[in-house]
Amino acid sequence: MSITTLKEKAARWVAKQAQRRAPQGGSNPFLEGAFAPVPEEITSTRLKVHGKIPEQLNGLLARIGPNPITPPNPGNYHWFTGDGMVHGLRLRHGEALWYRNRWVGTDRANKLLKRPQLEGPRVGIVDVVNTNIIGHAGNLWALVEAGTAPVEMDANLDSVRHGLFRSAARSGFTAHPHPDPATGCLHAVCYDALDQHRIKALTIDAAGQLQRRIDIPVKHGPMIHDCAVTSEALVILDLPVTFSLSRILKGASFPYQWNPRHPARVGLLPHQGSAAEICWYDVDPCYVFHTCNAFVDENGDTQVDVVVHERMFDSSIQGPESQRITFERWTLPRNGKRVLRRVISDKSQEFPRFDERLATRDYRYAYTVGADLGRPDLPQPLYRHDLKSGTTLQHDYGPHSVSGEAVFVPASAESAEDEGWLLSYVYNLEDDSSEVVILNAANIEGDAVARISLPARVPLGFHGNWIALDDQRGSG
Repeated sequence: MSITTLKEKAARWVAKQAQRRAPQGGSNPFLEGAFAPVPEEITSTRLKVHGKIPEQLNGLLARIGPNPITPPNPGNYHWFTGDGMVHGLRLRHGEALWYRNRWVGTDRANKLLKRPQLEGPRVGIVDVVNTNIIGHAGNLWALVEAGTAPVEMDANLDSVRHGLFRSAARSGFTAHPHPDPATGCLHAVCYDALDQHRIKALTIDAAGQLQRRIDIPVKHGPMIHDCAVTSEALVILDLPVTFSLSRILKGASFPYQWNPRHPARVGLLPHQGSAAEICWYDVDPCYVFHTCNAFVDENGDTQVDVVVHERMFDSSIQGPESQRITFERWTLPRNGKRVLRRVISDKSQEFPRFDERLATRDYRYAYTVGADLGRPDLPQPLYRHDLKSGTTLQHDYGPHSVSGEAVFVPASAESAEDEGWLLSYVYNLEDDSSEVVILNAANIEGDAVARISLPARVPLGFHGNWIALDDQRGSG
């Protein structure tokens, strides 16, 4: 047994012992209402459709989020630590073929569900995969961060194996890799809860092989949830949420906390450069969960669009706190050393998306969903930000409806930006039901193109993507 494996087992044991001593009971907003877990896996081929599903939509709308299999202790349960469940809606030729939900096959989940363990290397101390699901190298991959490897899933949402895509390398990954359409590569910034002194920049090629790894020195073990990529560089967000041993020892299930001693900075790592060649920029203390797009402008400056939280994990041990949230454009001047910040919108919002065909390039439209962390029971709109005109339009799903992340799907490979659809899972607070709503992206103020009623509630969770499929995959 390797030293790394021993450290991972010891860390899990210490965390478990501390959590057993944590006070039991109490309330937790991330186990109630729109966040409450569902108790079982289902498959349904009888779906009611209102309106007309666009015939061009041939694929799977997949999303993932926390869904504890067994009831956790509400007092120290953190939203980010629940067992992962994937939800999928299969569309083809104007029809809704099926809806499925499946727990991701981690060791913990399969043990509780009395299922055989999957093949593949186990990496890291986190035995939960619950944050993102993407299509790459011919299959689906459920993702998390903090040093844990992806879980491969098939087009019917069954878990297949653990591993770093098609690579034999033993490595954790991230929840937010970013694709470069020019190369088909995924670029990622990865951190490990057991290694507080370095992070890794990984490049996964189009075939799923590890193409490049750069180790980058850091302090305090920063939680780097997302990154961004331009045609020239990888954008690294080293911000003041860091590993906290004291939180673990006090029984918290999530070991990261706001750290005012950790300087906030943003780095540009050239695609063929070394860690020593990173250009670092100072920025005011804040936290970014999610980037939208990034590109190099005509002046040679790097533009990065981000959702900015004033602070994060400062007091609560149960989940993100209600703080000021803004959608901003950060400029990293080619000849400067400090990030220049401009607020695009001061509405409370999260989960930014765009037309990913334009990744690494200048673009016009960004889409976000309303997010009030203090009142998750309030209905929230979808926003369309026109980054050229500075205007914002919105779609209101209804007086009792909250949408998860909205995914843009172009009408065709050649269609114009904003010519396509926005798909999202929408939860109804009044009757505890869920549906998938399809909007015309160019007319989000209008009525939905189609609404597909689902046979099960989909809890508010994290991320999802549209995975295009041919007619032979995922049709059963």
